[in-house]
Amino acid sequence: MIFRYEALTKEGEKKTGTIDAVNKDLAIGALQRRGFIVTLIKNNEEKSVFQTNLFERVALKDVVILSRQISTLFEAQVSALKAFSLLASNAENRLLSKKLTQVVDDLQAGFSISGALAKHEDVFSPFYVNMVKAGEESGKLTQTFLYLADYLDRQYELTSKTRNALVYPAFVIIVFITVMALMFVLVIPKLSAIIIDSGLEIPIYTRIIIAISNFFVQYGLLIIVFLIAAGAYIFHLSRSDSGKVYLDSVKLSIPGFGDLFKKLYLSRIADNLDTMLSSGIAIVRSIEITSDVVGNKVYANILKSAADRVKEGSALSEAMDRNQEIPQIMVQMIKVGEETGSLGSILKTLAKFYKREVDDAVDTLVGLIEPAMIVVLGVGVGILLTSVLVPIYNIASSIN
Repeated sequence: MIFRYEALTKEGEKKTGTIDAVNKDLAIGALQRRGFIVTLIKNNEEKSVFQTNLFERVALKDVVILSRQISTLFEAQVSALKAFSLLASNAENRLLSKKLTQVVDDLQAGFSISGALAKHEDVFSPFYVNMVKAGEESGKLTQTFLYLADYLDRQYELTSKTRNALVYPAFVIIVFITVMALMFVLVIPKLSAIIIDSGLEIPIYTRIIIAISNFFVQYGLLIIVFLIAAGAYIFHLSRSDSGKVYLDSVKLSIPGFGDLFKKLYLSRIADNLDTMLSSGIAIVRSIEITSDVVGNKVYANILKSAADRVKEGSALSEAMDRNQEIPQIMVQMIKVGEETGSLGSILKTLAKFYKREVDDAVDTLVGLIEPAMIVVLGVGVGILLTSVLVPIYNIASSIN
């Protein structure tokens, strides 16, 4: 980080300049070793209140790379303080660099690695922090960060593939709706005036198109206000726990896409539990942490309920049974794992199984959506053009 400073020499001469250091304390120490008396020092990279950092974030891929780097440094017997200092000074992501600098400060103050990371939940999830804590307790931090990197890499690949499969149809639908709305508001009214003034009989399908166009022209502003209000309501709904449960349940019920989301969350649950149990974290704590990071309130509530039942003495399979969002095949395989003492292996198998299911579902959706979109677009544009061009052609023919 770059710090701007003002200082005095022993002779009382004023000095100003910049210095590169991991944090403010180290910058002050370096200046004092030069014989300077520091009067002012501030981070030269700090943003003013008028500058926005809405788009500044740490991507999952950055955390994957960071975890691999930490594992490599620990394997080379580099101390935690030195490792995080090096990574803070070399991180390309400015926000990540800032977070790691704060981690270094906390490590210097006597915090454990997990304790320092826990202060930054926007970057390091409860799952991540608890995995690190387990690594500290078992003395296997190097392996823990390697496990985390592999786990996050799998989740990144799975989530990215699902997201990318949904981006294309969403983009096409938005463009289609925008083009059709512009046609109804700007183009059709001008053409309909020509058709009506001609005095010729107007086909029923053309009258329907003109009626729709008139509706959009007359009530367009109200439609926009309604859409904005609906968006604001959904946003407000997403801020409450009950609203999140409702929206997440709707997401799981969307035809075609609901099953894809279910398989994505089931894969995440199995992978999380396998990774945490393999690291020696107690099963109840593993379930509770998984409920915090699964990414869906419906499954989060199922897991929290399961954790409570396991605390009362129930087996995991029994606790997860009778939930329609948890397939019986998953419940039965977990039960087999409990009876044979190979729960970790079973969960790993389930994670791989649902990952393949997600991959297949994504490939199928992409294969079906593209031709379906082409047909819908073609039919929509065809109906619109036919409804307008046929009467205009009739007008031209009557003139001739």
